Amino acid sequence: MQEIVNTINGYIWSSALIYLCLGAGLFFTVVTRFVQVRHFSEMWRLLMSGKSSEQGISSFQALAVSLSGRVGAGNIAGVAAAIGFGGPGAVFWMWIVAFFGAATAYIESTNAQIYKEEHDGKYHGGPAYYIEKAMGQKWYAWVFAIATIIATGIMLPMVQSNTIGTAIEQVFGGEAVMSTAFGMISYAKLYTATAIVLLLGFIIFGGIKRIAHFTQVVVPFMALAYILISLIIIGLNIDQLPRVVMLIIGDAFTPMAGVGAAIGWGVKRGVYSNEAGQGTGPHAAAAAEVEHPAQQGLVQAFSVYIDTLFVCSATAFMILITGTYNVHGVGDAFIVQNLAADVITNGPAYTQLAVDSVFTGVGKPFVALALFFFAFTTLLAYYFIAENNVYYIKRTLKLPAAIFILKVIIISATFYGTVKAANIAWGMGDIGVGLMAWLNIIGIIIIFFMSKPALKALKDYERQQDEGVEHFTFDPKALGIENATFWEERLEKSSSEKSET
Repeated sequence: MQEIVNTINGYIWSSALIYLCLGAGLFFTVVTRFVQVRHFSEMWRLLMSGKSSEQGISSFQALAVSLSGRVGAGNIAGVAAAIGFGGPGAVFWMWIVAFFGAATAYIESTNAQIYKEEHDGKYHGGPAYYIEKAMGQKWYAWVFAIATIIATGIMLPMVQSNTIGTAIEQVFGGEAVMSTAFGMISYAKLYTATAIVLLLGFIIFGGIKRIAHFTQVVVPFMALAYILISLIIIGLNIDQLPRVVMLIIGDAFTPMAGVGAAIGWGVKRGVYSNEAGQGTGPHAAAAAEVEHPAQQGLVQAFSVYIDTLFVCSATAFMILITGTYNVHGVGDAFIVQNLAADVITNGPAYTQLAVDSVFTGVGKPFVALALFFFAFTTLLAYYFIAENNVYYIKRTLKLPAAIFILKVIIISATFYGTVKAANIAWGMGDIGVGLMAWLNIIGIIIIFFMSKPALKALKDYERQQDEGVEHFTFDPKALGIENATFWEERLEKSSSEKSET
């Protein structure tokens, strides 16, 4: 099974996808005139000023939901894997993906806002919606929706839950095992899997409001605590910081494991972590209540910075500054070996050892706790994304039990992922991320050349900024944007209410 997964990954994560991710980010950065830099202060303002409604969540809640998808196992275990297989230079390419990916995040998230719909009193949207409405290709939208349901309902939850299970097992030990239908499983993993699925079930049966309320508290708290610990570790080893920075930059261009390894692992884990271009972030963006679509696009662009430039960098500096990593070479050989050969690379061990090197006895439980909250909130985001795509399909097919079935499937996948081996889980996750990235990036590039909706929205927003308007408005027809029915109806309703008064 592992060989099949590796073979599929070899095709999906070829150099073509790597250059597509980087190229799309560079292209959107240029055409938006570095929107991720020019509107940095506006991102902050929007983040703090948004309000929720009965139909939608606030900009901050949407950011928290999308961050719960971005800030997960990839920030702790994924960074370790990038370093372990691609060398320290992989971190540099994660930074590059984040910087250019912020522009991609703006484009896809603004598209999601423009083409969102209201179903059952709630906002729904995402790539499937804007592919159908902006591209006019319903079959392509269906392909994305089905691929996303499989990826976020089955494949990606296994990665997050597996990382939690591995971290907990390293805290409590995996010696005590029992025989189950899944093979020999440690009691630590079994109890962890049971606890996760019970809590997951309780929250996802409460809907997007419950998910948003949970993530808006947990995500900022754990992210700040995690970054604080990393800053303490870096501060205690501040004399090593210049060496580590030079190691990251130098290895990016003359890498230990070859140019393909550094770029490949950096981009792969960068896209997995910050999700820019992957097509997951737009789902939360569409759920936000905003005055203008560009506003949530800017907020979502900022979330990429938080994920990679803050949380991923915190992990990378902790690992590299303490030297708690290996770099794999060909076969069983190591290019750099600072740890025992049996230390798991596709897991949280490097990060746990880094924290433990400064705070003895604290590393394993602290990282396990951080991973639990990071990965668990990511599971909630994955359910929300899968649910959005089920709603998209339900627009055509009447499937009364579809949402309930989805909840059962994601709970089952979460349990299975917790107790299974890490390599299979991460391999399946990479397949899911890669498929979504291929479909979404091609889609937003085609949409851009067809009608440029996100760019038109940005220019319209900047025009209103220059005019100093008190309340922003969005008129898609005046901008030449077709099929933005939600905003057309909102504008019509607003005009009707004004005429009556």
